[in-house]
Amino acid sequence: MTKSGALWRLAWAGTLAAAAFVVGYLGWTINGLERELKQQAGEAASLRTQIARQQEVLAILRAPETQVVALGGLQPSPAARGRIWWHREAGGFFVASGLPPAPAGKTYQLWVITAGTPVGAGVIDVDPAGTGTLRVSPHPRIEKVDLFAVTLEPTGGLAKPSGAMYLAGRAL
Repeated sequence: MTKSGALWRLAWAGTLAAAAFVVGYLGWTINGLERELKQQAGEAASLRTQIARQQEVLAILRAPETQVVALGGLQPSPAARGRIWWHREAGGFFVASGLPPAPAGKTYQLWVITAGTPVGAGVIDVDPAGTGTLRVSPHPRIEKVDLFAVTLEPTGGLAKPSGAMYLAGRAL
């Protein structure tokens, strides 16, 4: 074997090693970019969902038929406050503040009381500062609202209220 043949083989081996490194690096980079793209696609889907929810709430807030009802704190927590923007066909949006932290195994539940019958409107996620929000779906059984109320119930809520009432407000 001649010196030039050995040099060519060495050059080819170096070229192949460099090409293998470049291919490996590109594969690693592409894999990382695919992971990042999947993560960003998930974040984008989450943001689209949040925007859709915010648009629903804005539609309720803007509708001329929307009632705004203030809920005052009752004996378990007289400093608590709540407000609901209620549209009979679109549902509503509820905000509470000043609620004490729910004990373990308990949650706050919003009730729509119509003709003396309470209808569960959902459980409220309350943060450590006592603030909670709830998007209330429309309900076919609710024609005219007499009262909105918040009670403390077992986690997950109940079909009928059983716990202490923390907030209440009469509909107009």
